[in-house]
Amino acid sequence: MSYPQQGQGQPYQQQQQQAYQGGYAPAPQHQQQQAPVARGAGANMKRRNPVGAWLGLPIITFGIYGMVWFFKVHQELHEYDRRIDNAATNALLSILFGSITLGIWPLVMWVKLGGRIAEAQRAAGLPASCSGGMGFLLGILGFGVLYYQLQLNKVVDRYGDTPAGQQVSLVA
Repeated sequence: MSYPQQGQGQPYQQQQQQAYQGGYAPAPQHQQQQAPVARGAGANMKRRNPVGAWLGLPIITFGIYGMVWFFKVHQELHEYDRRIDNAATNALLSILFGSITLGIWPLVMWVKLGGRIAEAQRAAGLPASCSGGMGFLLGILGFGVLYYQLQLNKVVDRYGDTPAGQQVSLVA
């Protein structure tokens, strides 16, 4: 059985290289897995000490830092990824006027914060490990801020020593 001869007996590989002389060679068949491609940019968040945000500063400021933390986290999440809605004002109002709704509005904002942190984790190329339900349960026990700050620090640590406010690339 004979096959038609192409390229005067040259192997197929050499024939293809000759066809691409002076240009780019075709991509190899086995491509290596590439790093995720950046799909956007945002401002890096501030890395906070979880124990300081959870226990230290709220005790020193008689609880005022808790409201500041809640506002700032929502603001930073929006600046990090513009697809995350800016709920900073709603977060602050929910704390100030939450008694009108018998505490339901602050709880809803608290659970939604877990979803926003999970969105930020996905945008950083990390698996979304933050859960609003877990934040709710730990919040009842008094460990909610600690849990959420640890989850936020995962996003910040993804970018290494990049200072807060500096532009970083988003993966997803």
